[in-house]
Amino acid sequence: MHQAPDMRRWHGRIDDAEGALGSRWHQIVRPLEQAAQGTGIALVGFACDEGVLRNHGRGGARGGPAAMRAALGNMPVHRCTAIYDGGDVVSVADENGDGLESAQEDLSAAVDQVLSRGLLPIALGGGHEIAFGSFGGLARHLARTEKAPRIGVVNLDAHFDLRLAQRASSGTPFRQIAEDCRGRGWDFRYCCLGVSHFANTAALFERARALGVTWRLDEEMDVTRLDQTLATLSDFIAQVDHVYFTICLDVLPAAVAPGVSAPAPRGVPLEVVEPIVDLVAGCGKLRVADVAELNPSHDIDQRTARVAARLVARIAEHAGA
Repeated sequence: MHQAPDMRRWHGRIDDAEGALGSRWHQIVRPLEQAAQGTGIALVGFACDEGVLRNHGRGGARGGPAAMRAALGNMPVHRCTAIYDGGDVVSVADENGDGLESAQEDLSAAVDQVLSRGLLPIALGGGHEIAFGSFGGLARHLARTEKAPRIGVVNLDAHFDLRLAQRASSGTPFRQIAEDCRGRGWDFRYCCLGVSHFANTAALFERARALGVTWRLDEEMDVTRLDQTLATLSDFIAQVDHVYFTICLDVLPAAVAPGVSAPAPRGVPLEVVEPIVDLVAGCGKLRVADVAELNPSHDIDQRTARVAARLVARIAEHAGA
């Protein structure tokens, strides 16, 4: 179910004495229906954690979009001055199950709508099952004009999320994307940065090899090897025409992002994650982005919500201006 935006959720500090240069996101965000064709970003919430629950994870990520908007409200306005709220996709259980697949389909439609307006969709999760919906929206949009679009999926994540399972979950979206690409006759191009050797089975590494996935381990992504990481990413992006960028917050160390389903004992430092975000957002090929796995029920002092908002704002500054 897709709910219209509730603009009453946007609030924050007002610095009247600073004039226009003191503006914050809550003061300029508008409903998507008011967007003109052109430059800007549109936020779409994905209030769903059914995929996390199916994957035997900690529930609570359905509250992620609300927590992220609360943290975004006080973000200062800099380069990106056109910000729209496209409402929330909410998973609703029905006679067919827990609503996951319907929610993914609704997200695909919402992303497609935003792209048709010439805006950059940034989806706010929610479990990482968001990825199949986000990619689906981009695929739906590009299939109208391109026979075989070269889409690169860039995922910041401790997990490949290529799992085989009878039902879709937060652990299966990139395997589902690979199968969707195969069915369309498209190449599957996937770069996963931050993979943990100790959070993925040998079967997942073998599947990644078979699918031609590009990856770097979390232990290869410290600050001293940032240049190597960025070179790997740059090489990957150079081979595609469109980028779908997804950030699973469990790629960050648990102390930085405690409010996730699976906190990382090591993780990738924010000092490395942010240059990656800058490179992807500024590459000129970014079409869709999302931030997944924010679980406010397990957060501490809104740390995870704040870092998620910082990443969203960083994408907006580079890609939505």
